[in-house]
Amino acid sequence: MTDPSPAPAPEVTLVPAAIPSTAPAPAPGLASPAAPAPSFAPIRVLLADDEHLIRGALAALLGLEDDLVVVAQAASGPEALAMARAHQPDVAVLDLQMPGADGVSVATSLRTALPECRCMIVTSHGRPGHLKRALSAGVKGFVPKTVSAQQLAEIIRTVRTGGRYVDPELAADAISAGDSPLTAREVEVLELAADGAPIAEIAERASLSQGTVRNYLSSAASKLGAENRHTAVRLARERGWV
Repeated sequence: MTDPSPAPAPEVTLVPAAIPSTAPAPAPGLASPAAPAPSFAPIRVLLADDEHLIRGALAALLGLEDDLVVVAQAASGPEALAMARAHQPDVAVLDLQMPGADGVSVATSLRTALPECRCMIVTSHGRPGHLKRALSAGVKGFVPKTVSAQQLAEIIRTVRTGGRYVDPELAADAISAGDSPLTAREVEVLELAADGAPIAEIAERASLSQGTVRNYLSSAASKLGAENRHTAVRLARERGWV
């Protein structure tokens, strides 16, 4: 009698034990952490003012705004142009009166050099003529220095998004003041005479004869009702025509 063969052992499939997760489970009733908010590009601002204390204080106050960053500062017209070319700001906030070149002249240059940069003028002595020059130069904001930093920040945002802001009182004065009666040459000669330069020096700097310079100064004084060129310069400045 033959012994029966032993029955084969049943196959055993080994299943790896599950490894418990080490990540903490969210607390009951609490949602998972939200994804980070999308980032945005702040508005890049250039500040140009020859008064260091005012410029520094304004930079510090604007720096408190989440969506504004002061990327450069300048103390003169030529420096403002150089800083703008180097830092490519979105908005240039320019003092009207600066050494080397005033704010309107800087804005005129930036209109060609950096057409994407929007310019604003801030001033402590705005005149109707200044406003008209600024608007002709493509300036998008004309603001007195009496505005608060918060107001200025709002105006910067308005200008950056394609808007325009002109101080209401300055706008009303400009409308009622009328246009300058002076020709471009008369303005040029008055500007050269502003520091008391003699006729010979004015003629040389303007590339004109001394007789022509006298004629321009006499014509300007007559139009302004001034008894001499010094008074003519003062009156023209008061009205923002030079």
